[in-house]
Amino acid sequence: MSLSQIMPLVQTSVELGMITGLTVLALFLSYSMLNVCDLSTDGCFTLGAAVGGIVALAGHPWLSLPAAMGAGMLSGLLTAVLQTRMGINSLLAGIIVNTGLYSVNIAIMGGSSQLNMNKTVNVFSIAKDAMKGTAMESQYKLIVAAIAAVLVIIFLSLFLRTRLGLAIRATGDNPAMVRSSSINPIFTTTVGLCISNAFTGLSGCLLGQYQKSVNIDIGSGMVTIALASLLIGGVFFGKRKIPVRAIGAVIGAIIFRLIYAAALRLNMPTFMLKAVSSIIVILALSGPYLRKQGAEQIRHWRNRKEAA
Repeated sequence: MSLSQIMPLVQTSVELGMITGLTVLALFLSYSMLNVCDLSTDGCFTLGAAVGGIVALAGHPWLSLPAAMGAGMLSGLLTAVLQTRMGINSLLAGIIVNTGLYSVNIAIMGGSSQLNMNKTVNVFSIAKDAMKGTAMESQYKLIVAAIAAVLVIIFLSLFLRTRLGLAIRATGDNPAMVRSSSINPIFTTTVGLCISNAFTGLSGCLLGQYQKSVNIDIGSGMVTIALASLLIGGVFFGKRKIPVRAIGAVIGAIIFRLIYAAALRLNMPTFMLKAVSSIIVILALSGPYLRKQGAEQIRHWRNRKEAA
């Protein structure tokens, strides 16, 4: 394969990695900071894409972004209420919301399973027109995706240093200590899930406008993809400060997309890509343990060799 064929694939992977990286950052907040595994991600991602698509089709491309984030926040609020106010396990709460959102998303899309946005003005087409005739004209998708990723990383880096952000981190570390410190863990959990789902909704909105279509399965498997990307980023940036870890989460999403692109170039059937996602998650989860076990075995072997 020539360089001229590789570079477009790499650029597309980077663009998609940055867009889905917003969902990875959402899991970075809910899973890594708040210690809540939110399984409503798939439905929330589709919700953001559907709401963003409908608003863009109505002629308001810029309004589609906050609308998608607002829809995501409502999804996060519902998930938080189920687990904090109604005593439902966090995993079950996510599954319940994710299941219910399927019907909600179909209703938002007017009873259809797909929205066609080929002739719709969106944030990417606006950026393309704005950069027309400049040296960056062909990079408009990459620039929009990069701006979104950078803004979310900056927000998280600053927010998690505030009093509320520190309270959210403390809630994930030790809820009992937070409760004894007169901090309401119900409030911090609710805020954390609302913010994280807002990022997921924004990610879905951008992906829908990126590919100029929204279908009901656009968010299928997104929680697995985001978790795998988060774990990949954690392998390289797991022990660093918050901004570096957030950047690592996006880099993990880009690496994941590059692996996806490589699998597609090897003519792997599309139905096998879910299996690829699962394998990546397994490797990312078991990697640190296997590396530690390997180091211990090598050390044991060396000790036996020296004793002999």
